[in-house]
Amino acid sequence: MEKRILKDLLYEQVARIGKAVSSPKRLELLELLAQGEKTVEVLAAELSADIKLTSAHLKALREARLVAARRDGKYMVYRLAAPDVAGLWVTLRQVAAAHLAELHLALEQMAAAPDTLAAVGREELLEQARCGELVVIDVRPVDEYATAHLPHARSLPLAELEQRLNELPRGREILAYCRGPFCLFADEAVALLQARGYRARKLSDGVSEWQAAGLPVVAA
Repeated sequence: MEKRILKDLLYEQVARIGKAVSSPKRLELLELLAQGEKTVEVLAAELSADIKLTSAHLKALREARLVAARRDGKYMVYRLAAPDVAGLWVTLRQVAAAHLAELHLALEQMAAAPDTLAAVGREELLEQARCGELVVIDVRPVDEYATAHLPHARSLPLAELEQRLNELPRGREILAYCRGPFCLFADEAVALLQARGYRARKLSDGVSEWQAAGLPVVAA
């Protein structure tokens, strides 16, 4: 009986992680925090939720030791507890995409124009970007780029892209990426660039996917 109690306790502790990530909003919080530290106010705005509800979700993640917090004046600033938490999010998403037809269909609907997705492999992309054969742009907010970004990527936040088009060469292909396959910033960037006559595609990877694959990133 004592062995059974111990075994139940072991599974119960692991189940704490499952309970903490059982909410869609909490999964989105993990994705957002994988980009870098953010205040509760910023996270609430990203979730389109009120601060009270966002704080409750963060509390659940903190109790499971998935996120940590610090006080900065009157603000509470949250971050992932460790890099492997970002890897947990990537793994959960990949398993879901492999087994849930509904998610696979939703991803296909997001990529309504499959020809806009980059076909180049990760290692090949690194080499082409290093040699200047293609241009990689990070269209996330500049603070997320500063935290970590893909090698050889330029920071061109979506909000600034139209005003900074002259910084991009017209003779080379442009790959835009953001926070991963669920993020729409890169889709909007590609649509804008293509409308202005650029050869542009979306890279589904973000920093978390790159790290999960064992590839280098440029970190602060």
